[in-house]
Amino acid sequence: MDSDIALSPAEKVTQVLQKYAAEINPVIDEDLNGNHVTKLDFSANNNLLTLENLIDTAKFDAVVNNLLAEKNATVGIGGYLENRVIYRRSQHFETVEEPRSIHLGVDIWAPAGMHVYAPLEATVHSFFNNNNFGDYGPTIILRHVLEGVKFYTLYGHLDVACLDGLYNDKPIAKGERIAAFGPYPENGDWPPHLHFQIIADMEGKRGDYSGVCRPSRMSHYASLCPNPNLILQSRHLL
Repeated sequence: MDSDIALSPAEKVTQVLQKYAAEINPVIDEDLNGNHVTKLDFSANNNLLTLENLIDTAKFDAVVNNLLAEKNATVGIGGYLENRVIYRRSQHFETVEEPRSIHLGVDIWAPAGMHVYAPLEATVHSFFNNNNFGDYGPTIILRHVLEGVKFYTLYGHLDVACLDGLYNDKPIAKGERIAAFGPYPENGDWPPHLHFQIIADMEGKRGDYSGVCRPSRMSHYASLCPNPNLILQSRHLL
């Protein structure tokens, strides 16, 4: 018990997900270990990410597609704890203290319409259309419990239709289709992708949870949001 007390919430979730790794269902139809998948860099190291290209969603979408084409890939993945410049496109990420730029989830960049599935048995915790420019757009948060350890998975930038028929505490089977990648502008006005995040403690929030934090708060959020690759299991993120 003493060792359990010393673990952060994220570490407790990490342990149980590692134990059940073989039982996790893929989140999308694509094999995230395939050669058609590549890791994408959205930090300041990417000189294609000019403010003009980021603000105009069609131009941003073209940048993403060009990055994929350069690597002969059709799916992009990455971003956990990456310090990104792409949030400069929206005032949604500006704060008085310091801009939010540390990404707390993993993004999967693929065409709109890609199906999204529950990785484990769950219930619906909450859902909401966060429709500010640059926000999540339609968002679903699922609640999971494994061996008494409660945690949550967040799915952002979805299609609006996925919210129809949802209700809090709705049972969701492992492998059940829950949504699809939304097109812009309904997905928060981003190039089509899925923001996938694991959260150990929702901190009282519903229908939304920070997917990007200030650099000075990275340690706090890393202790609550373990690596999403525990579920995605992509070799490209190792």
